[in-house]
Amino acid sequence: MTAHVDYYFGLTSPWSYLGHNRLRDIAERTGATVTPLEVSFRETIFGKTGGVPVHKRAPQRQAYRLQELERWRDHLGIELNVHPKHWPNDETVPANMVVVLRETGGDALGFAGNVMRAVWAENRDIADPSTIAEIATDSGLDAKAVMHEAEDPKWASLRMKQTDDAVERGLFGAPSYCIEDQVYWGQDRLDFVERHLSRLGSEN
Repeated sequence: MTAHVDYYFGLTSPWSYLGHNRLRDIAERTGATVTPLEVSFRETIFGKTGGVPVHKRAPQRQAYRLQELERWRDHLGIELNVHPKHWPNDETVPANMVVVLRETGGDALGFAGNVMRAVWAENRDIADPSTIAEIATDSGLDAKAVMHEAEDPKWASLRMKQTDDAVERGLFGAPSYCIEDQVYWGQDRLDFVERHLSRLGSEN
């Protein structure tokens, strides 16, 4: 069986950012394929699955989240600002661009990683079209063409469908990695993800 993971993530999720390139490395090591599925956790999935946006959580939970982000940042050696200047951002435009790239054979994972880095390491505003155009260009894309295509409502509809599919699959937080009938929630579960993918790869 081909090793494959459906990767559900959010462009404004710091946990997705912390795991993003590590997942790509795991896929390369195991020969696995990855389907990137950017979905609406904050606006949609949380409300359907009992989750609460960060700013509505109890102060104790918000404080602990910051400690955990600092711990993982330092442990992994990944640049991350726990208080990004432009957050929470409106990720609609780049999210639809991720869908476009995935469906048209573009580098959706590469672009998504650069968008997340812009939020969490570079203090850039991904709600600003000029910023997104710069990120797309730096990602080797035809920024004008991809941004124009992303305006087609069918891509927003597809993103909402994959968001609904995420709820149907039992997902509630970002990032989530689905392999066969197993769900792994959180970048701290990537060791389990690699073991599962390696096992599948060895069965081929």
